[in-house]
Amino acid sequence: MNRKEFLKSVVLLGLGGKAGLARSLVKTSESQEDFYMEPPKKLPVRKFDVVVAGGGTAGVFAAIAAGRQGAKTALIESKGYCGGIAVEGGTALHSFYNLYTAFPGCKKRKVVQGIPAEFIDRLTEIGGCSGFPEMKTGRNYDSVCTAVDTELYKLLAFRMLREAGVFVAVNTLLTGAIVKGSRVQGVIVESRSGREVFMAKSFVDCTGYGDLSAYAGAEFTVPNDYASCHSFGLANASIDDLYRFLESYDALGQICYGTRSGEKNKLVRVGGSQLDKKIPEFAEKAKNVGVAMITTTVHDNYLMFIKCNYKFPGSVINRDDVAKAEMEFRERMFKAAELLKEYIPGFEKSFIARTSPSLCIRRGRHIVCDYDITHEDVIEGRHFDDDVFVYGFHDLAPRFLIKDGGTYGFPYRALCVKGIENLYAAGMMVTSDFRAHMSTRNTVSCMAQGQAAGTAAALISKKNIGSRELKYFALRKQLEKDNVYFEE
Repeated sequence: MNRKEFLKSVVLLGLGGKAGLARSLVKTSESQEDFYMEPPKKLPVRKFDVVVAGGGTAGVFAAIAAGRQGAKTALIESKGYCGGIAVEGGTALHSFYNLYTAFPGCKKRKVVQGIPAEFIDRLTEIGGCSGFPEMKTGRNYDSVCTAVDTELYKLLAFRMLREAGVFVAVNTLLTGAIVKGSRVQGVIVESRSGREVFMAKSFVDCTGYGDLSAYAGAEFTVPNDYASCHSFGLANASIDDLYRFLESYDALGQICYGTRSGEKNKLVRVGGSQLDKKIPEFAEKAKNVGVAMITTTVHDNYLMFIKCNYKFPGSVINRDDVAKAEMEFRERMFKAAELLKEYIPGFEKSFIARTSPSLCIRRGRHIVCDYDITHEDVIEGRHFDDDVFVYGFHDLAPRFLIKDGGTYGFPYRALCVKGIENLYAAGMMVTSDFRAHMSTRNTVSCMAQGQAAGTAAALISKKNIGSRELKYFALRKQLEKDNVYFEE
């Protein structure tokens, strides 16, 4: 479904001239009898400076950044916690450093700093992160491994949101946008407390699916070029046993030692390599259920992340397609767990202790912004006059590497939703090029995008201006003050 098709399926409910139009998605039908006209209803209104939709990997940092600027900020999240893909689907956070390990003589640089790095430092202090240990093997893919504990991540996210004074609306659904001209006036939300309107001066779409942008009438497409995934945590399973299993077949790929259960120099990441050649029977069965033979953990006797990938026919924004995928994934996860129990010595009494609460996508809608980052921008290490952060990881490495182990810049324009004055998009929605997106969609990039977008949203709300009226100098000055790293 593209933007034109989406807007055909949108019902416009007049809320009065000043309020503008409320847009919400309904199912289209040939028969008028399949529609119900909802009667007009007065909704309670809350007023904010900044509203962030989506409390995932980008949204947490957008809300914290806006709140720290003194903006009255609301964060809307459909689940009962915050963190998104960082706690649901990823094996590790990629990546705070440039790929210096793949380029002899390349300077090691911590290229993503600011609030994301502060978050990791604090998470490490409470035992929820491996920190930034250097990869021992797999060094042409990533230079460091930042493994996290899912539950402590969620806890710290709430703590830092509260510290920033953010109004956190979890278990709350975004159901529409109120638009007047080229500005978003507010959003309609629904929870067990009922329906409400959150009015604000500026907005950040961090939904992952581009829901707010779509409701607001932004241009978008829906690429269907990624497998989706679920992840699960396996208890009574040691990463050391997995290491020994792969080592016995000379099938070790990625290895990293870091802090695990409070002890240093212990395995925190293990991945297989050339399994189809080294362990063909096992590899074929693993392929059939979609399980990826790579894991990370920060605890003894527990594998925090094991991923199942599945490329299903359909759309990630179609409820019925997603329902089929959810059911298929549940089957696949338990088949994967049984497979690991069957083949890996020491896993005989292992069991699934955690699963992703819902489908983990890598790509929903692509929201059209003022600039679309290309793959050439990424691998050539291009920087722009309006960089808001720099980034140095590519999930297609080692096939594609950023030039000389350096970084590329993420321009402010790539966050500004085309045609809308006060709406930013941050996270995995902002790059149309599949190969470029294999870099920009990663968790640490999303964190940095969130900080940049949240900072910008706070600044334009304070000045009561549009996103394109914001002086880059003012944004850059604030980001530097907040410890965002820029190349010299």
